[in-house]
Amino acid sequence: MAQDNAQREGKQAPASRRPEACAIVIFGASGDLTGRKLVPALYNLFANRMAPESFYICGAARSELSDEEFRAKMHAAVEQSGGDMAAWDDFAARLHYQSVIYDDPGSYQALAERLDRLDQEHEVPGNRIFECAIPPTLYMTVARMLAQSGLSGEERGWRRLVVEKPFGSDLASSQELNQAICQGFEEHQVFRIDHYLAKETVQNIMMFRFANAIFEPLWNRNYIEQVSILSAETLGVEHRAGYYEKAGVLRDMFQNHMMQLLALVAAEPPSIFAADRVRDEKTKLFRSLRPFPTDQLYDYLVLAQYEAGDLDGREYPAYRAEPGVDPSSLTPTYATMKVFVDNWRWQGVPFYITSGKRLAQKLTRIEIQFREVPHSLFRQVLGEEIKANRLVLNIQPNEEITLYFQAKQPGGEVDLRTVGLHFEYQDGAARQGLEAYEKALADAMLGDQMLFWRQDGVDLCWAFLDPVLEACESCGDRADRLHRYRAGSWGPRDAAKLWPGHPLNHLERY
Repeated sequence: MAQDNAQREGKQAPASRRPEACAIVIFGASGDLTGRKLVPALYNLFANRMAPESFYICGAARSELSDEEFRAKMHAAVEQSGGDMAAWDDFAARLHYQSVIYDDPGSYQALAERLDRLDQEHEVPGNRIFECAIPPTLYMTVARMLAQSGLSGEERGWRRLVVEKPFGSDLASSQELNQAICQGFEEHQVFRIDHYLAKETVQNIMMFRFANAIFEPLWNRNYIEQVSILSAETLGVEHRAGYYEKAGVLRDMFQNHMMQLLALVAAEPPSIFAADRVRDEKTKLFRSLRPFPTDQLYDYLVLAQYEAGDLDGREYPAYRAEPGVDPSSLTPTYATMKVFVDNWRWQGVPFYITSGKRLAQKLTRIEIQFREVPHSLFRQVLGEEIKANRLVLNIQPNEEITLYFQAKQPGGEVDLRTVGLHFEYQDGAARQGLEAYEKALADAMLGDQMLFWRQDGVDLCWAFLDPVLEACESCGDRADRLHRYRAGSWGPRDAAKLWPGHPLNHLERY
């Protein structure tokens, strides 16, 4: 029934794009990410006929579970995610489990033998994806053990390694992680997942820029005054205090998600729409980032931490009062950063990048602020100032694009009003979009690296951010420089001084 519905809705993959038969091995299968995101995404791909015709999933973790216990656990997870359970029985028959001690060679030998048997049972020719749904501290261990056990070798079928962010905590640790991965995997086998890239409206940015002749000629310093990229969360640190206390907002969001959004907005057009050509242009963009002026650090950066406050009628504690957080913590939960791209297209145009937790709305938005008209011929009746055009790309929660421009106010008087041309992403769509993890996992099965990080891009972003982190974490007045903002607000007032388009300066837009 679920498969028939998918056919009517046009969601199933064309035969030419349906992945080859493969096994998906999930390390950390008893953890939160597997039940909350991975297995529900794989189930939906299966139910909508976008998974391989022959495939199976083998969960691998330290917990001792039977196949039946693992299936029951995943049934509850998929049901909780709101999935249509009509295809569950067929999917469950493809779920298996193997207990693994991550640093034990014997465990990997047992896993290899189990996978060989399952390959025969499910008619899979040795193609395997290894998904690392484990704490980042275990990435290197698992990568090395896969190499040492021979599980990464492609003598029989292809092998791919999917690594979740974060990719290290600085440039040195990122390079160390990559060296461990490279012991058994080549770059074409490594899929560094950033779920932001798999969001439908993030993918649409390139289509919007390069498939429409009316925008690209204006997409440069001659016509654009500034660009802002905002990713606001209403959530606090939640259950991630152990990780977040070490990371903070710059490592958690800026090194990966925010840099990718910047690249999609600012990169040059690739010669063709192919994975490495697109990633080449992103790499060029990262190389063009102006080194951050650490001698004037706080003229270009505002860091803050949330205090207690209310949101949607509910009271929330301060970050320092969250479980697992140091009561004297100096970890920032909010940042606004002003950066420049030193190339021909963008010279002199400021990019304001902002992300924070416990803010007033869940919102990811890119705003392109165009320059004002060069000459106001209406000055005698309207004055000198005419509001500039503004292009807003909303990525979440509302997937939409709006172009704001000036038009005459109806009536006998000569005055202007701001109006918008509005497009909602699902308007007129022939089929439903994929959730971020559905798209990422489908592309990993297809071997399409378009929406995944390449190591040179990871290194360049860390190289840009490392001096900022070092300057922030070593300055003598670090505590004084960490601003406060009330949970449920739009952040600290000092950020509004740095970024003219800050929500606190334009509450009517939000």
